[in-house]
Amino acid sequence: MKIGEKLRYLRNVEGTLRGTEREMTQQAVVDAIWKEQRKRISQSYLSQIERGQRKHLTNDTRMILSRFFNVHPGYLVDDPEGFHTELTSDVRTVEDTLDLWLINGAERFESDPRISRALLSVARHPDSRRCLILLDAILENEGLAERLLQVLRPLEPADDRTPETPSSRGAMR
Repeated sequence: MKIGEKLRYLRNVEGTLRGTEREMTQQAVVDAIWKEQRKRISQSYLSQIERGQRKHLTNDTRMILSRFFNVHPGYLVDDPEGFHTELTSDVRTVEDTLDLWLINGAERFESDPRISRALLSVARHPDSRRCLILLDAILENEGLAERLLQVLRPLEPADDRTPETPSSRGAMR
């Protein structure tokens, strides 16, 4: 896992631990570090690290972040290819990768809060892989998604996009 992925994961976990029910933004991390440690890190610096534009942290930054997230400073480096800290099955490794992918997707779709929230909900589920398989099964049954949405979200306004038909869905595969 790359350091940027680790920081995104830690922001997500930290938000949950602090009771916000959502990940901490980069700016919220910067503000909390200032409030708790009286140390400065810029939001743009965190952004560069998370996007992979900066490959390494300075030792001072590594220590500040490790204290803030309550992790060992050695955690805040890129892992070597194929490195794992515990015995995991192939399915668990796939699940972790899938969760990170979903979290990254939620960040990319911040401008669409419903999509962002949905991606984070799946990532937080203990079995996100099965959630996506379930979604596939729902979409394979013509009309089921629409019926479920009517039952589960009856008061929400209809999405302004045209619903996908089973034939157009099949064309995308």
